[in-house]
Amino acid sequence: MTTEFQVLNPYNNEVFTTFKMEEFSSVEKKIAMLKAGKKEITQLSTFDRSVILSKLADLLEKNQDELISMIVSEIGKTTLDAKVEIARAAATLRVSAVECTQLNGEVISSDHFGMTQNKRGIVEWKPVGVILAVTPFNFPYNLALHKIGPAFAVANTILFKPHPQNYLSGKRLVELCYEAGMSENMIQMIMPTNEVMGQVVAHEDINLISLTGGIVAAKAISKNAGMKKLLFELGGNDPLILMPDGNLDKAVATCINQRFGTAGQRCTASKRIFIHADVYTEFKTKIVEAASKLVVGDPTDPATFVGPVVNKQAADSVMRSVELAVAAGANVLLGNKREGNIIYPTILENVPVDAELICEETFGPILPLIQFKDIEEVIATVNSAKYGLQSGVFTKDLDIIKRLYNELEVGALIVDDGPGFRAEHFPFGGVKQSGQGSEGVRYTMREMAHRKILVL
Repeated sequence: MTTEFQVLNPYNNEVFTTFKMEEFSSVEKKIAMLKAGKKEITQLSTFDRSVILSKLADLLEKNQDELISMIVSEIGKTTLDAKVEIARAAATLRVSAVECTQLNGEVISSDHFGMTQNKRGIVEWKPVGVILAVTPFNFPYNLALHKIGPAFAVANTILFKPHPQNYLSGKRLVELCYEAGMSENMIQMIMPTNEVMGQVVAHEDINLISLTGGIVAAKAISKNAGMKKLLFELGGNDPLILMPDGNLDKAVATCINQRFGTAGQRCTASKRIFIHADVYTEFKTKIVEAASKLVVGDPTDPATFVGPVVNKQAADSVMRSVELAVAAGANVLLGNKREGNIIYPTILENVPVDAELICEETFGPILPLIQFKDIEEVIATVNSAKYGLQSGVFTKDLDIIKRLYNELEVGALIVDDGPGFRAEHFPFGGVKQSGQGSEGVRYTMREMAHRKILVL
């Protein structure tokens, strides 16, 4: 029985599109095409692939108005946020185009240790084969291209599985890939049910699975994948730390942008703010004032900063976390207001350290303020979390920076900025339940390739 899926516009709950989920027989045909395409794609030179990736970047920019409108309607992202995403997606492709020609190996002499003479080892990076790329709803273009760009650059073929909410965005992206010069044997999109997805994950012709998503999905894939390489970019409960010598106004602006942008639906959002007691009151006053001025509402309005979360279930979950925190003694400084799927920027203090809002990843515009006196307290609290994605600190104290860098169990420490910082060519990834493997175009390419040696 075919399952039908309705994509509802998160802002007005109107049906944006409807589609039918795929049966396994349909997906299997696409996998067969991609398997056959492995030979075809390796016949493209690195220059050819670089040109195609650059052309795809041009096409994204040429069609940005259409793509922005689609994003806004599908997930309720504001026009401002959607415009930034398309710009970043094009940048991801341009980085991929450059790195495509820079994936160099090495030559090793056998003479170094005296056991074997007069041999040379030529080490190169080769494609792994067919890559299953699974992406979440919140960045339908940029997160997809952080997989498609590097995979294609290394000459892999790609089975692309976007979030159902992004059905039309995913379909349009693949159409642009074809227009740029990729063949149907090089990239295919699927939209299967969860049951069929289990069969896809286990398929012997899938060589690597790259997921950006949640821990539940990662565990399900791990259980079914067998002997495949797995790359997981998962959740985060990212801290931002403000020391007394930090730039207060910049910290406020960073918190606003990195927690309330995309309605808080980012894995790297500043989800826990640790403020030193010496500047706590001043910071609290400033951020409440700034957040209260944000325009909330219709995501199609260019002035809107905070639009809706993705659906009713998401809004229910976020508000439940707030209600639990308030019931446990937290004070609401701003917000705690909901209209449909719109949650107004909400700032709380005195949230118990064992509250869900502190311990779990909250995917919404909710900001808990945590006062501290000793950096030791912050390190212990951050490291007690099951996540370890990114972190940020505002300070001029190099000793504090070095200590946090050495002791925080995270994938990155960003100085004078928040954990939401990301550059497309920087390595990106976390520890613990924040994932395994690394993103960032150059680093993803190596994850999506294997080393092969020719000895002469």
